[in-house]
Amino acid sequence: MQNSTTNDTRKYQSGNLILVGMMGSGKTTMGRILARHLDKVFVDSDEEIQSRTGVTIPHIFDVEGEAGFRQRETAALEALLQRDNLVLATGGGAVLAAENRMMMQQNGLVIYLKASVHDLWLRTRNDKNRPLLQTGNVHAKLVELLHQRDSLYQQAADIVMPTGRQSVHGLMLKLAGEIENYRKLPKT
Repeated sequence: MQNSTTNDTRKYQSGNLILVGMMGSGKTTMGRILARHLDKVFVDSDEEIQSRTGVTIPHIFDVEGEAGFRQRETAALEALLQRDNLVLATGGGAVLAAENRMMMQQNGLVIYLKASVHDLWLRTRNDKNRPLLQTGNVHAKLVELLHQRDSLYQQAADIVMPTGRQSVHGLMLKLAGEIENYRKLPKT
């Protein structure tokens, strides 16, 4: 019981906002503008992994496979979530590990940026830095990944924010309002 209270306290007192969602959902773009608006520090977990290893994400996938990358991702999240007042953009697959979902839920407000497969496809179809999308049919792969991950994003999220086609600034203002409303809710 006491541990739950401690975890709830950390969740709300850390000031952390943790963005989850598919690759191409806008986590990095939204994270940067949201951090600027709320006077927080922005960190992208994939950039942190690249900084720690000195190599690109595709290189890690080539050498260590997805399993090796996921281990590095968990270690990076664990270190980053010790900090306060962050807007953290996570990798699209960060929610796959139950340990990661629990860490995120205990150390900040988790926000799922939910985009349609069509929008994800438009944003990622030519991106060579996304190892899981180096396939003959990017659209089909996005459908498969979203089917696999959507329920995990929903499970982890405190707030679900559909991204749609509105401007980044408009979406950021809407999200800032949702965060404020969420913080006003009574905590059980």
